[in-house]
Amino acid sequence: MQTLTPLEPGSYYHIYNRGVNCENIFREGRNYAYFLRLYTRHITPVAETFAYCLLRNHFHLLVRIRAHTQTDAVSPALASKAFNNFLAAYAKAINKAYGRTGALFQHHFGRIPVTSDNYFAALVRYIHHNPRKHGFVSDFRDWPYSSYHTLLSDKPTRLERAVVLDWFGDVCGMRELHAAEVDEQALNALIDDDAD
Repeated sequence: MQTLTPLEPGSYYHIYNRGVNCENIFREGRNYAYFLRLYTRHITPVAETFAYCLLRNHFHLLVRIRAHTQTDAVSPALASKAFNNFLAAYAKAINKAYGRTGALFQHHFGRIPVTSDNYFAALVRYIHHNPRKHGFVSDFRDWPYSSYHTLLSDKPTRLERAVVLDWFGDVCGMRELHAAEVDEQALNALIDDDAD
């Protein structure tokens, strides 16, 4: 059995999961919207969100676990329970809507600690470039189910927009750095360095 890294308050994580047997977890547009509504209900109280991308058969999130909810301190157990409840609620809704049974997700949600500035910035780019990487679109900016356009807009959001833009300098810096290809070997090296 795999040992999972606890979600420590104040720490940043790359959270991800995919459908069992690479099955689609999003079948139509309304599924993405429902996933985000459940996410707001279950996860916003325990985590700040910096970036996300929802793809047909998997998702990526960049979050920081809060120290406190409105009423309680956030413990690793509380944070993990919130993510587990969120994913279970989504799976239950998909199973009911499409007449399916059993697990929707391949495993417990993955989490990789993000412990450096370089990794944070590279991960934001990686998350937004993911639809192009998997061939869903030729230009990542055409994918409607990511945080990229929300981060660049001035519309109200629950995303930590100011923090993300600050990491890139400003909106122009974010656009410019996103225009470059993502070097996955360099990203993997950053993950390995963080693990040391």
